[in-house]
Amino acid sequence: MHVTVMQPKERIIIALDTSDESQALGWVRQLGSNCGAFKVGMQLYAAAGPQILRKIRDLGREIFLDLKLHDIPTTVAKATEALISLEPLMLNYHALGGREMLRKAAEAARTSCHKKGLRCPRLLGVTILTSHDQASLNEMNLRTPLPDQVRLLAQMAHDASLDGVVASPLEVQIVKDACGKSFLVVTPGIRPMSASPDDQSRTMTPSQALSAGVDYMVIGRPVTHAPDPEAALEGIVQSLIA
Repeated sequence: MHVTVMQPKERIIIALDTSDESQALGWVRQLGSNCGAFKVGMQLYAAAGPQILRKIRDLGREIFLDLKLHDIPTTVAKATEALISLEPLMLNYHALGGREMLRKAAEAARTSCHKKGLRCPRLLGVTILTSHDQASLNEMNLRTPLPDQVRLLAQMAHDASLDGVVASPLEVQIVKDACGKSFLVVTPGIRPMSASPDDQSRTMTPSQALSAGVDYMVIGRPVTHAPDPEAALEGIVQSLIA
């Protein structure tokens, strides 16, 4: 069996965290040849609408649609069906929405893609946001130790037939041990050694994250807010090769 090995740069997803469509498309043109995909989150989606995905796709680039869907199961399933036509590489859901929501979302995605003859996106469950630490979970009365909470949500996503989860790089091994090596882990909270943590609480450098076993790493401000975004991204790619 032929196994495709990803190049280090293909593991990098650049976060287009802006409300400015032209700025986002400028980053796509500038950085697209040195990363695997671009993340479109709520900020850009709310400002530019679904057409921004079509414009990025027209530039030949892949998209992680990071809307973290979370609602009653039927509503999330219908939203999934509507988003499928945008052909994202990845689509995600808050795992705290529960097993039935995740199961219905996965069923809707795969059924809709089969009917439309489209590639099914990789479906991801968001475990615990990287802005959280144990203290903030306790404040919400989620008193299970944070690593155990991530394991529980990852197992729920796996049992609901999702393809992987979004988790901090600190929990990659926990997820892989619980759900298997082929279960994807996409990690925000990636910061080069020289970068500010910004609003992230659980972080690693790109090379540390790669060593930890991440499949994809989402990187935003350390690249897009750098004086020279191309040079910043190239430095990260080289750190993964070294």
